[in-house]
Amino acid sequence: MGLELRQQLKLTQQLVMTPQLQQAIKLLQLSRLELVDSVHQELMENPILEEAEAAERTDSPDADAGTATAEDAQISKDADWENYLGEFSSTSKQSSSRESEAFEDGMSFESRLTKSTSLDGHLSWQMCLSDFTEKEVAIGDCIIGNLSSGGFLRIELEEVCETCYAEIEEVEEVLHRIQRFDPVGVAARTPQECLLIQMEVLKLDDDPILVSLVRDHLDDLEKKRYKPLARKFKLSMEDLKSYLDLMQILDPLPGASFSGGDSFYVSPDAYVYEYDGDFVIVLNEDGLPKLQMNAFYVETLASTKGEDKEYFQEKMRSAQWLMKSLYQRQRTLYKVLESIVRFQRGFFSEGVTKLKPLILKEVAEDIEMHESTVSRITTNKYVSTPHGIFELKFFFNSALGLDDGSQVGSESVKATIKKLISEENSKKPISDEKIAELLKQQLEVNIARRTVAKYRTAMGILSSSKRKKVF
Repeated sequence: MGLELRQQLKLTQQLVMTPQLQQAIKLLQLSRLELVDSVHQELMENPILEEAEAAERTDSPDADAGTATAEDAQISKDADWENYLGEFSSTSKQSSSRESEAFEDGMSFESRLTKSTSLDGHLSWQMCLSDFTEKEVAIGDCIIGNLSSGGFLRIELEEVCETCYAEIEEVEEVLHRIQRFDPVGVAARTPQECLLIQMEVLKLDDDPILVSLVRDHLDDLEKKRYKPLARKFKLSMEDLKSYLDLMQILDPLPGASFSGGDSFYVSPDAYVYEYDGDFVIVLNEDGLPKLQMNAFYVETLASTKGEDKEYFQEKMRSAQWLMKSLYQRQRTLYKVLESIVRFQRGFFSEGVTKLKPLILKEVAEDIEMHESTVSRITTNKYVSTPHGIFELKFFFNSALGLDDGSQVGSESVKATIKKLISEENSKKPISDEKIAELLKQQLEVNIARRTVAKYRTAMGILSSSKRKKVF
């Protein structure tokens, strides 16, 4: 067997993800607020870019700067992006004429900022105001640091003893004191313990029936097994109702009011208005800087040499590609919205009940783009419609068959289910099987009971037995 070296010429094609292509794909899937942050970051890092509104209006570079190369001349020629979003402009003229809102006199910027109090901070503040020893503070910090969002203790007391090198009696004493902080019942290990602590503080623990209901029969109360409880305690239904009303003042999740988290604000990427029998799409450009090339650097590029010239050329190409990517993003978003409005015209006219089944592939074929592009441009994007603000992914839903062979969107069925439940008699709630029959009558849709249960659970609606109100 002989070994030898040979040279061979081979021609192949492959897809290369250039940095510019990666940037364009990244811009597609950014939300509007993330896009604004990304553009502002690029404005800070790239000296070639500037905001058109803040820039001085200068004439184009003089033709006498004739030492520029052909590449430089082409970049300078392509650098005029003053109207690169003109056909998608929505409020630029209005916003430019709008006067900026003045700050309140005598108030610093920091005074307008607020931060919600966390459960950990609220309890630590109370512990600092109490007469805890240094060791007890360490035990208390360990307990407070292991609370769930609802305020329950997620760690065994033995683990607290090992962590803080303390005796079980010391840990129990600190826990007992923390459980009577505000909110009362925090750091409890079970719902029963939480409610019993609140009853103790409110002086309600002297009634043995109420204590037994909380300690031993919470599961029966949750499942609304009222008649067996009334027979066991020899109570009338009215007396049992009075106990239930008394329990309503107790809070089973004392820490929930502190765990709301930061508010999530949605800024729509586009608006759809109904005008003269048709729907008009307006892209939201508020806060999005209008970019252009810095004329000074464009002129300076012709006379720059060496490493400086390479640096400015790289930054100019980066700026040019960013503006093209922004234009392409807005153009793609506009085309996708146009296609969605065409497919879901019934929704924009009448509401969610007229939402049709739609998949990404149908929109991709309609606008002659790849399905992955449509998926990226509809991620984390919101549109304001005559019926509210919706995520673009909302308009893509599965299909359910009708008796006549046509199809209806699953979101339309969910909206109908929600409407039927909202109109039901609370003392005689309709079952999932009955909902399936009503859907058959109203929408002529073939849907099984288990599908109704799946949709109901997805919307966070309880079953009929748990929705029933006895009193």
